[in-house]
Amino acid sequence: MLILAAVIGVFAGAASTVFRWMIDFSEAVFSGDGLLMGLSAWWVMILMPFMPMLGGLVIGFTRKYFPDAVAENGVDRVMEAVVLKNGKIRKRVLSVCALTSSITIGSGGSAGRVGPTVQICSVIGSMFGQIMKLSSERIRVLVGCGAAAGIAATFNAPLAGMIFVMEIILGEFTIYSLSPIIIASVMGTVTGHALEGDEMTFQTPVHEVVNPSEIIFYLLLGILCGITAHLFTQCYYRTQKYFDDQINISVVLKPALGGLIVGLLAIFTPQIRGNGFPEMEQVLHGNLFWGLALALIFTKIIATAVTLGSGGIGGTFAPSLFIGAMVGATFGAAVHGALPNWTASSETYALVGMAALASAVMQAPLTSILILFEMAHDYTIVLPSMVCCIVATYTMRRFTKNSIYVQSLLNRGINIQHGKAISILSTMFVRDVMTQEVVTIPEEMPFKKILEIVSYSRHLYYPVVNREGDMVGIISFSDIRDAAQNEDMEETGLARDLATPDVVALKPNHNLNEALAKFSELDVEQMPVVTVGDSKKVIGLLRRSDVQAVYDRELLVNELKT
Repeated sequence: MLILAAVIGVFAGAASTVFRWMIDFSEAVFSGDGLLMGLSAWWVMILMPFMPMLGGLVIGFTRKYFPDAVAENGVDRVMEAVVLKNGKIRKRVLSVCALTSSITIGSGGSAGRVGPTVQICSVIGSMFGQIMKLSSERIRVLVGCGAAAGIAATFNAPLAGMIFVMEIILGEFTIYSLSPIIIASVMGTVTGHALEGDEMTFQTPVHEVVNPSEIIFYLLLGILCGITAHLFTQCYYRTQKYFDDQINISVVLKPALGGLIVGLLAIFTPQIRGNGFPEMEQVLHGNLFWGLALALIFTKIIATAVTLGSGGIGGTFAPSLFIGAMVGATFGAAVHGALPNWTASSETYALVGMAALASAVMQAPLTSILILFEMAHDYTIVLPSMVCCIVATYTMRRFTKNSIYVQSLLNRGINIQHGKAISILSTMFVRDVMTQEVVTIPEEMPFKKILEIVSYSRHLYYPVVNREGDMVGIISFSDIRDAAQNEDMEETGLARDLATPDVVALKPNHNLNEALAKFSELDVEQMPVVTVGDSKKVIGLLRRSDVQAVYDRELLVNELKT
C-alpha cells in the first residue's frame, strides 16, 4: 500500500500540474492574444465579455453528448464514490473533468481549480486500485491518496492535502489510511516541486498580531465570514435550482447563458473572471481599494453561483478563498482605519478571512488553518486564523450543519453525512440492541434503599416510576454519588427528590443512527426505551457501548465480504 501510495502520489502530482497548464492554455486561447488575436483593442474590449459565453457553449455540447461523465464531476461525487460505490470512479471522468473545467475557468467562468483537481487525482487512485483488483476498503484509501497528492501539489501544502482527505473525503482518522495518504501527499508535493519549482501559492508579507486584544476583531471577522458563507452557499443552491427548474432552454445553451451573465458582470468587475488567484495576491499586498473589495464580495458570489448553477464545471474552494479575502480586506480596512495603533493592516485580515470563509463553506476548520499556514509560511498568523476559522465554522452551523459538499448530495437525495455509519446504523433499530433488564425505582423509595439496589446493579441510569408504573424521572449513578455526600439526603431523601424530571427517551422503532445522535447530543451512556404508544412506559435500556459494538461488528463483516 505504501509503494502504491507513492506511485499514485507521483502520478497525481503530475496530473495536478498538467491540469494547471491546461487552464493556462485555455486562458491564452480565450484572451486577446488567442481567439481575438489580430483585432484592434476596441474590438477586444467589446468581445471579451462574450468569452465566458463561448466557453459555456462548449460545456453545453459536452453536457449534451457526454452527460454521464460530466455529471460525475465535483468533490461531492468523490465522497459519494468513497461511501456508496466502494471507491470506484470511471476512468473517462479524468479526461472529461480536466477538459471541461479548464475551459470553464480559462474562458472566464467564475470557478475554482481545486475541486476538479481532487476529482482528477481521485480517479488516478481509483484506477490503480481497480487495475490491481484490490478490496473496496483499499481502493477507498487509494482514492484518498490521489486527492491528497493533488491538493498537496496544488498548494505546495502536504499537511493540508493529508488533512483535507481525512476531514472531508474519508471522514475518519486511522493509522491504516493515514500512512499511505501521508506518503502520497509528500510525493505529490515533491512532484509538483520538480515540475514547477518550490514556490509558495501566494507571496505574502510577514503578518503579526499587533495587540493581544486584537483577537476580539478576529472573533468578529469569524462571525462575518460565517454569515457570508451562508449567503454564498444559499445563492449557489438557489441559482442552481432556478436554472434547473425555471430556465426552459436546451442543456447546450444553459452554460452559455450563465457565461454571458458572468461576462456582463465582468465588464464592471473584471476581477471575478477565472479562479481569482492573481486578484487574491493583490489584496494580500494591499493593492486593492477596500470599496472595490466590498463590491467583489457580492459580484463574485453571484458570478460563481451563475457559472456553476448554469452547468459550468469547476470548484467552490477557490471562490471561497476569494470571497473570504475580500471580506477580510474590507473588515480589516474598517478596523485599521478606526484603530491603527491597535490592529494589523487590512492585508492580515484578508489572509485570515480566506481561511475562515473556506472553513465555514467546507465545515473543515483544520484543513483551512493548515492550508493558510502552508501557503503563507508564517506561523504568527496561525493564532488568529485558528480563532477565526472555528468561529466562522460554528456561525455557519447556526444556519446549517452540512458542508457545501454534503448539502449538494442531500439535495440529490443522497445522505452520507456520517460516512459508513449512516448506511449501517440506519438499517438497525433500538429494539434489536436494547436490553430489557431494567431496574426501576419507585418514587417513594428512601435513599438508603436506593444505595442498596445500586450496589447490585450494572446500570448507570435508573428510571423512577410512580405507583401506576409510569416513568416520572430518571436517576443517574453520578446523581447518587453526589447525593451520598449530603447527610440530609441520606437520612430523609426519597427517589423523587433525586430524580431528573425531564427525561429524553428512545422508542423501539428508532434506528441506531437516530439513537447515536441522541447520545451525542445529551452526552450520556444509557437511555431508557419506552413504548411507541406511551412515552411513560419503560420497556428497556439502550447502552451507547452496545450501539458502538454493533457498528464495529457490522463494519468488520462488511470488510470481510469485500
